[in-house]
Amino acid sequence: MIQLIKGFKDILPEETALWQYIEKTVADIFEDFGFREIRIPIMERTELFARSIGEDTDIVEKEMYTFADRKGELLTLRPEATASVVRAYIQHKMYAPDPVRKLYTVGPMFRRERPQKGRYRQFYQINAEVFGVASAYIDAQLIIMLDVLFNRLMIKDIRAHINSLGCPRCRPGFKNVLDDFISSKIDRLCADCKRRKDRNPLRVLDCKVPSCREAMADAPALIDHLCETCREHFNTVQEILNAQGVEYLLDKGLVRGLDYYTRTTFEIQTGALGAQNAIAGGGRYDRLVSELGGPEIPAIGFAIGFDRLVEVALQQKRSLDHGPDVFIAALGEKSRQVAFEWSCDLNRTGISTDMEFADKSLKSQMKRANRLNAAHVLIVGENELAGGEIILRNMDTKEQLALPIEGLVKLIRDRIREDNIIDR
Repeated sequence: MIQLIKGFKDILPEETALWQYIEKTVADIFEDFGFREIRIPIMERTELFARSIGEDTDIVEKEMYTFADRKGELLTLRPEATASVVRAYIQHKMYAPDPVRKLYTVGPMFRRERPQKGRYRQFYQINAEVFGVASAYIDAQLIIMLDVLFNRLMIKDIRAHINSLGCPRCRPGFKNVLDDFISSKIDRLCADCKRRKDRNPLRVLDCKVPSCREAMADAPALIDHLCETCREHFNTVQEILNAQGVEYLLDKGLVRGLDYYTRTTFEIQTGALGAQNAIAGGGRYDRLVSELGGPEIPAIGFAIGFDRLVEVALQQKRSLDHGPDVFIAALGEKSRQVAFEWSCDLNRTGISTDMEFADKSLKSQMKRANRLNAAHVLIVGENELAGGEIILRNMDTKEQLALPIEGLVKLIRDRIREDNIIDR
């Protein structure tokens, strides 16, 4: 039997109701905040990610699914969405009429890393990106938007962690201090960190190897070396969050894993996922648009781990799987023919239905309706057809109602509305 590739998963029908609910909630909230959806391809030229993410990152060095096409061009399944959204923003000159754009996208990403709880090699992300706004207000607004989203989804045990990574003016002085600290710990660092020490010492701060994390626990913090402009920017972010009642933790050790981040960086962490506790993360990347060939335009964004979000929602008993509004239990061939017509008519009016096409007893069909978690069962046999009345049973209250065949579809629809089974 052919089975799934390791690190990939099927999203089964029992889960998709929750996925769809989250997607709809995301769309509603993001659009309330002025965002519009963009859909980007899952494959890009490898150069895009090498330039944006950084050639010495774990993602580019070890995790990307990269291959040569028939013409020898290197292509990569996207490991993250920001670079692709920036590429689209530049390529289609979306900045021309107005550089300010708020964009979001939802879809799969691909990284060949060790599968673990809430993390897969094909994983799903919700991304939001804002272009053309340098103000600290937009940094705070994104964190507020995440707070609104998780509250709407009733996700508990979460907190925002925030930090500032400064700008190119802040980095030289900090780099000298960090270089000295890393040199004093060099014997305790992994081979990757020893190699990255000279090329990009900030990457050492983000290493996930336990021995490196322990060695760098007391490392100097970039937030203590901010220039005056960056310090004012970050202070404003905190003042806005305080005014809006958003709880957060100032986390001096928070360093984003991608090279393009500057100034405000943040994560939303939860206690529901063990060691892999980040459910969302992002920050400002003011230089990325120009580095990828566009104009000098500031930008900021975040990504939410969709798989992790679903896992947390399921832990908190958020299951939205539901069965058909009506299961039609038909007894006899003539009844099945009529039932099929009613099923089609109900579907056309927005009522979900299911029915048994085989010749099964009423008891067997009622058991199946229970398994499907049907809200109602419509019982029809030759006696009901001859008498001109059909039985509609509410599977929750067990109430049974006799309905005339004449105008049956409209009557069922009105009845389901009364029972608050659907919202049309």
